[in-house]
Amino acid sequence: MGVSTVAKRPKAYKILTGDEQMKKQFSNMGYLNRRNLLQRAVAAGLSVAVVPSSLWAASGELNIYNWDTYIGETTVDTFSAATGANVQYDLFADNEELFAKLKEGNPGYDLIFPSDYMVETMITLDMLVEIDHSKVPNIKNLIQEASFIDPPFNPGLKYGVPYMWGTVGIGYRKSKVPAVPTSWSALFENDELAGRIALLADVRVVLGIALKYLGYSMNTRNADEIAKARDLIIAAKKNIKTFAPDSGQDLLISGEVDLVMEWNGDIISVIAEDDDLAYVVPDEGSVVWMDNICIPKGAPNIENALAFINHIHDPEVNAEIANTIHYATANAAAKKSIAPDDLANPAIYPTDDIVAKCEALVDVGDDARLYDEAWTQVNAG
Repeated sequence: MGVSTVAKRPKAYKILTGDEQMKKQFSNMGYLNRRNLLQRAVAAGLSVAVVPSSLWAASGELNIYNWDTYIGETTVDTFSAATGANVQYDLFADNEELFAKLKEGNPGYDLIFPSDYMVETMITLDMLVEIDHSKVPNIKNLIQEASFIDPPFNPGLKYGVPYMWGTVGIGYRKSKVPAVPTSWSALFENDELAGRIALLADVRVVLGIALKYLGYSMNTRNADEIAKARDLIIAAKKNIKTFAPDSGQDLLISGEVDLVMEWNGDIISVIAEDDDLAYVVPDEGSVVWMDNICIPKGAPNIENALAFINHIHDPEVNAEIANTIHYATANAAAKKSIAPDDLANPAIYPTDDIVAKCEALVDVGDDARLYDEAWTQVNAG
């Protein structure tokens, strides 16, 4: 069966308005690799009750390049109200798309949201601006653990500030799947649900999870191991409906598929709409990731970018984001305003046992070509 591609939503929106195991993963692995549907700004006429005192008058423009479904409903409006800045908001589906957009030069973005392995890659290639911590006082609100304030992929938070973190797992429809899918075999070796399965359209994540399922490191540089992961995915394509660009949750809730590889928060969001849906991290383990807010070289509005980073880490602003997108925040001060059910949900804030079996994706340097070549063959196979 051929594999179709789910159409992405339009890219240009103009808006005018831890735990010890987590710490261990980032300390040991070094680095790592995340979400759909932009939450629009609040409807016209909504009053803004609070303007964070930490923001200064800015005006002008701010150009953001972020994952889809990865911001609060009022985040942009409150920033615009406080600063007078107009915000241009564009979307990307994965880290590779982000990198491709910027590798030949910044087309005009002020803020980007790369995952940690991509932060390390961009640091190596001199693609990021150093963060002036004196202009981001809310950085003090971060979780005070090394994995958040001194991660090995970005020591001392020199080139970015943590945003959200989480896992990749399986979202599934309980009434259609005979048992909880506790193994990745439910996606890679499942003839019974042929045509009812979707994988992420993400090079490192999909190949990494295939490697994990086969008993290898997600960050292997061994060409034979990567080839085995490639072959596993190619063999599974007869059962796969699509490789979804960060939209698997939409396919799941619409009933187009019954099993999907997805970012945890995206599945949690649709579980709230349909209690026949569930999320699980398989026993073999998965990806644990942390996304970051960075300023790319060539950013035309650095002062506004710093102001927005500070805005995002205001505790109330950050809590509103977390309560909207259902991802685990890196902001400790925000937790007092986060929904208790979310804080207690291991699908959002994974337990030590879940994190312990996961792995952080790292920058593999020049060997990234092995993954790119394998992915090209997956798409062609």
